[in-house]
Formats: sequence, C-alpha cells, structure tokens
Amino acid sequence: MSVAAPALARPRTGGKLLAGAFGVCAVVAAVAASTFTAQEAVPGIPMPGPVVEVGLPVVRVLLDLAAVAVVGLSLLPKLLGFDAPDRTEPILLRVRPLAVVAAWAWAICALLTIVFQTAELNPGSVPTFGMIADYVGDVGTGQGLLFSAACALAAAGIGLMAVRFGEKVPAELRVIVALFGLLPIPVTGHAVDSVWHDPIMVSMEIHVMGSAAWTGGLIATVAFVGPHRDLLAVTLPKFSRLATLCLLLVGLSGLVTGLGTMALTPGVTLPDAIVTSHYGLLVVAKTALVAALVPLAAHIRFRLLPAIRTGRATALVGWAAAEVSVMGLAYGVAVALTRASIA
Repeated sequence: MSVAAPALARPRTGGKLLAGAFGVCAVVAAVAASTFTAQEAVPGIPMPGPVVEVGLPVVRVLLDLAAVAVVGLSLLPKLLGFDAPDRTEPILLRVRPLAVVAAWAWAICALLTIVFQTAELNPGSVPTFGMIADYVGDVGTGQGLLFSAACALAAAGIGLMAVRFGEKVPAELRVIVALFGLLPIPVTGHAVDSVWHDPIMVSMEIHVMGSAAWTGGLIATVAFVGPHRDLLAVTLPKFSRLATLCLLLVGLSGLVTGLGTMALTPGVTLPDAIVTSHYGLLVVAKTALVAALVPLAAHIRFRLLPAIRTGRATALVGWAAAEVSVMGLAYGVAVALTRASIA
C-alpha cells in the first residue's frame, strides 16, 4: 500500500495531522466520559459550574498532551542516533525549541489544573490565592501537580540549554527529567488505602510513563523523521522495539491498576463492579481501546516497516494517525477515570 507523494513532501502537514488527531480525540473523549461520570446534583449542596465541569477535563488533557510532547521530543535524539549529525541536526534544530514550548505548556496546564481543582472543591467561589495554597498544602493531588509543574520548568530550562549547545546537553538527561515529571501524575487519581498501595502506585507510574513514551515517540518519529526515508529506515525499527515494550507494560499495568484499585476498595466487589460502576465501565472502555491499538501497531511493524527499510513509500502517516487517534481516546478516558466513582 502506498501513499501519495505530498504526504512525504509536507512534513509539517503530517505532524499537524497527528497532533490534531490525538488532541481532538483526547479532548472529546475526556469531556464525554467526564459528563457520563458526573455526579447528580443534590438539593442543598452546591455543585461546580459548567466552566469547571468542562474546563477541568480539558485542561487536564492539555497537560497530558504537553507532557507527551516533551517526552516524545526528548526521546527523538536517542532514536535518531548520533552517527550522522549532518542529516539529523537539521531535524533536531526544529525539535529542540518545540520541546521547550511544550514544557512551558506542561507547567502552565499543571498550575491551571490546580486552580480548577480548587474551584471544584469550593463550588460557587472564585479561587483565591489562599484557597489555592490551602489546597496544595492539604491535598496530595495539588502537591503532585505542583511538583510536576516544577519538573516541567526544569525540562524547559534544560531544553533551552540544548537549544543553545545542541547535543552537548545529554539527551538522556532530557528524557529522565521529562519522565520524572510524570511520576506525580498518578497521585492525581484514586488512591488505595491498603498494604498494596505502593505496588498499585508503581503500576500507575509505569502505565503513565509507558503511555507517554509510546505516544510521544510515535508522533515525534512520524512527524519529523517520516519525510526522510533514509533516516526513517534507521529510526523506526528502534522505535518499534520501544513501542512493543511499552505496549506490554501499558496493557499489563493498566489491568493491574484498574482491577487492583477496585478489588482493594472497601465495599466494592468483583466482578460486579466492572459493569455496575462508572469506574469499571471506563476500565473496560480503556482496555478495549488499548486492545484496538494492537492490530494498528502490528500493521506498522510487520507490514510497513519492511517496506520502509527498503526505502519504499508507505501509508505510514495514515496508519500512525489512526493509531494516535485511538491513543487520544484512551487518554481522554483516562482523565475521566481519575475522577470517576469506584463504588
């Protein structure tokens, strides 16, 4: 299967297609799933307004999008390698400033999420600095988001150094800082009060980091390396191996986290909770989306990759767009999952 020449001749179009497909699907899924899981109004108890109900999942999705972008753009130098700087440096000259912009967006969205979550806990009131400070001081979610914002700012600072000094700033450092900033993200979801708390949290963190590396790496590789067939023939096999590992980690950790959280929540019984609670239904939906990624990823690896290695044109952009669209839906469902009722 081949693709028309303009798809290879316009790298920016392919990148916008992938980013747009991922972002739109993630936002739509997050808002729709959050509406599905929204609590019914109780007489006499104030509820968050529509600005918070819609704005919070949207800002949270934008946070995830920015974090995924930073991880993917930070991974790209490692995927490209350093054996042919005359061919890779023109690509990295475009990538490094974008990583800085994405890191700033990540930090801003993390701080905005704190504001929206403060407003959610104080319906009918406009969050003040004191209310926000109390939220960060008393709630682990606020502390996790603040730490994530700090890591994003650190990634932006290191990224600026990379813009100035190039690959003299180790790519490994950029990747580690970006992934480290993802570690507090699971704190913003459900916590399990049991001896299994730490294993569940580790599973959540593996899930978040694997998802970001897989999604961000795919978008960055196809968007920036896709137009260069010689480089793609070297880079895509490296990413394919990484993606296979991420798929296994994401699938396994997602099941462990979802089912483990329900099983260890007092008053929740399995398997009934899988189909009787909003949380369980969202776990089923997300599992189905991850399963849908398997044939898409397999097609790229086993059908398109052999052709790419020989320098032939393929429909890589189209298949990658389909894959990141499903990833976007999964990310949107994940946002709603962190706020859904387990019982």
